[in-house]
Amino acid sequence: MLDGSLALVSAVECGAEGIPFARDAGVPLWVGIVFGVVAGSVLLVRRQWPTAVVLVAIAITPAQMGFLMGIVGLYTLAACEVPRRVIAALAGMSLLGTMIVTFVRVRQDMSRGDLTLGDWFVPFAAIATSLGLTAPPVLLGLYVGARRRLMESLRERADSLERELQLLAERAEERAEWARGEERTRIAREMHDVVAHRVSLMVVHAAALQAVARRDPEKAVRNAALVGDMGRQALTELREMLGVLRAGEDVGRRVASVSLAEAAVAAASRVAGGDGAVEGPCLSELDELVGQSAAAGMVVDLSVQGEVRSYAAEIEQTAYRVVQEALTNVHKHAAGAKTYVRLAHRVSEIAMQVENEPPPEAGSASAARLPSGGNGLVGMRERVVSLGGVFVSGPTDAGGFRVSAVIPAV
Repeated sequence: MLDGSLALVSAVECGAEGIPFARDAGVPLWVGIVFGVVAGSVLLVRRQWPTAVVLVAIAITPAQMGFLMGIVGLYTLAACEVPRRVIAALAGMSLLGTMIVTFVRVRQDMSRGDLTLGDWFVPFAAIATSLGLTAPPVLLGLYVGARRRLMESLRERADSLERELQLLAERAEERAEWARGEERTRIAREMHDVVAHRVSLMVVHAAALQAVARRDPEKAVRNAALVGDMGRQALTELREMLGVLRAGEDVGRRVASVSLAEAAVAAASRVAGGDGAVEGPCLSELDELVGQSAAAGMVVDLSVQGEVRSYAAEIEQTAYRVVQEALTNVHKHAAGAKTYVRLAHRVSEIAMQVENEPPPEAGSASAARLPSGGNGLVGMRERVVSLGGVFVSGPTDAGGFRVSAVIPAV
């Protein structure tokens, strides 16, 4: 509608200006009017061909037509994606053409006596008119074009940022899923360590209780008391673990509106030792751990080398769990075998080794009927490697089994 209205006004203007042009050129009036209407209507295609519109306006300048078409055409040309040299060339041509026509027209008027000003007025009028009809539309068009390009750049940048945010959200979801998987694995290791060790000792004591129940009632009573204590300890640890898991789920629900990744991290921090979390075992409890295995009938030799000192909680927990799981495996697979537990405090690391001799008789391991899921060594390796340590396990030349681990203490 805007282009059509401008083209209509330009056609009317050029048609009206075609009347004096026809008189000066000595042609019929209708020819001048038709010529002006056709020339002025070219403004209708200013957006598609701005260069053509400006060229037409320059071409009809000597006939003193198309002032509106020249102004609008120069503005459109400057605002479009046209090389600056083309804009400068066409604007210079329009400026020069308007200046020449105005100079000639004003000089003719002064020669006829229509104007009585001095000779200085002729160049002044030519320069002022040409600049007034050329400079404002060109400058305004350049400003509008630059602003339009800036808005398009900002819009593209906003779209790019939106895509990046969407990509970050997808990556956050992937990280949250990874964090959930890691936390499930870690909790599975904790549950395995808690259940396997306690229940293994309970089964060993129950088997001993069954063997001595009639011929040694006092020892049977002691074994029964040990079974009860270990059962209560196992239930307490399981109850604490389940409580932490429920607390982690509550945290996940509370922060679900913020981020799934933050929820997973919050739950992991609570399980790992954050607010209200359960503190894991430490190396100071190693004597008690060895004593429980000794009470179950295992001959255990514990030796500690180096200066005893405290470590980070995760290092002490990992070292404790490695020894615990190794002793549990001895109960399962080499019942009655003598076992050596060695702990070495070094300058920048802590090393531990659990080695058992061959079992005293074949089939003794099956007497207590202790099942094995095959996850103990895998869990120990994962714990140690996650802290940057080294884990090695395998049979010895003497027919026993050795588990060794070194964990950096820095």
